[in-house]
Amino acid sequence: MKLKKPSVQNPKVKKIVEAASHSLDDAVNAIKESGLPNAPIITSIAEMTGLKKKKSVQLAESLQAGQPSVSIEKMSFAFLGGGSFGTAMANLAAKNGCDATLWVRDKRTVKSLNKTRVNKKYLPNHKLDDRLKFSYDLQAAVTGVDVIFVAVPSSAFREMLTNIKPYITHQAVVSLTKGMEKDTFALMSDIITDVLPEVNFGVMSGPNLAVEIMDNMPSATVIASESEPLRKAVQTALHSAFFRVFASNDVKGVELGGALKNIYAIAMGMAAAYEVGENTKAMLLTRALAEMSRFGVAVGADPLTFLGLSGVGDLYATCSSVLSRNYRVGHMLGQGVSLDAAIKKLGQTAEGVNTILQVHTRATELGIYMPITHALHAVLYENKSALGVALNLMESGFRSDVEFVLPHDEINAKLSHEFSEVLKTSAEAKPSNDTTDPNEPVKSTKDKGE
Repeated sequence: MKLKKPSVQNPKVKKIVEAASHSLDDAVNAIKESGLPNAPIITSIAEMTGLKKKKSVQLAESLQAGQPSVSIEKMSFAFLGGGSFGTAMANLAAKNGCDATLWVRDKRTVKSLNKTRVNKKYLPNHKLDDRLKFSYDLQAAVTGVDVIFVAVPSSAFREMLTNIKPYITHQAVVSLTKGMEKDTFALMSDIITDVLPEVNFGVMSGPNLAVEIMDNMPSATVIASESEPLRKAVQTALHSAFFRVFASNDVKGVELGGALKNIYAIAMGMAAAYEVGENTKAMLLTRALAEMSRFGVAVGADPLTFLGLSGVGDLYATCSSVLSRNYRVGHMLGQGVSLDAAIKKLGQTAEGVNTILQVHTRATELGIYMPITHALHAVLYENKSALGVALNLMESGFRSDVEFVLPHDEINAKLSHEFSEVLKTSAEAKPSNDTTDPNEPVKSTKDKGE
């Protein structure tokens, strides 16, 4: 494809533009020969030609007023939470030229990060960008920034928002947390609107294993917000040659995809421990997707959202990767390790354990047919035999494949009630033979980002 040649005076720029007018491959070679730093091609060209948008107003004003996004160099961001994913996103923003600060609780950790530029606990094999800043002072980290990314466990999310509330003036808030609040069924967006009702907000979710992102393996995510300027700002800040950021306005659907898939990662880990075949894995994945979309529609999400990155994309990555914390918990459970021992061995938060409890309760209340979720609840919290429950799943009667195409013959509430009655008759699990020391760590316990 031929590119139209703009009028430029800089000879170095002119050479690259001449090459780009023939092909993007020629442009790549020209940029490499020019000695430019390792950066996305389009970004490099834009920086040299001055084609980037100039900041005409403060980002805070543009986000609230719906004006176009601003240039990347003028953006400032705070990333709260020094886990793997929060660290990876902060590093991306810094590499892209943003003013990025990673906040962690511990002063000693900040000192170590400044000295080594390595997150020794969660990403020990990756050096962080020299431009990334670190802080343990929450007020200093969030005051005056344009967007605050929150990447703490769901159990600490409300507390974190309460802590930053006194320092909120104009900042937008983006959740990087996947999960639900214990006992309230609140998603992170619900907590944001509850604690910070006037704040412009969004959520990010997708198949985002942090180690792969840090290794520059091509990856993508979704930013969901009702605010187009906020979506554009996040896309501008995080998009790179190896990381794409797609947009959505279905906040609830994107967030539910990120939360619900953790349930099925536990199921898939258990299935892998039983050495099931590929047919079984495919069946489990597709029925999981059906449950996710069924639940989503019942609570106001768009079912089509679950066909995107935050739905089937995240589901596939989390259910097929040993890097997933939830998958590893499920695998230990399938090997006969008790739930408490599995959590202690993991040494980190596996959001799916709490999500199973929350979604089982909510689905029962709303009459939503979610047999896999109910089955996992029976195994984890009712001491039912996993193999017995699996047989109940297989024998649960005739159903349509995609109910949005061919509706079930019976309503979901009736199907859900019938399956619950079947589960009550399942045999109880035998006492665990697990004699492993719960304090002994399992192999590969580092936080991989899901």
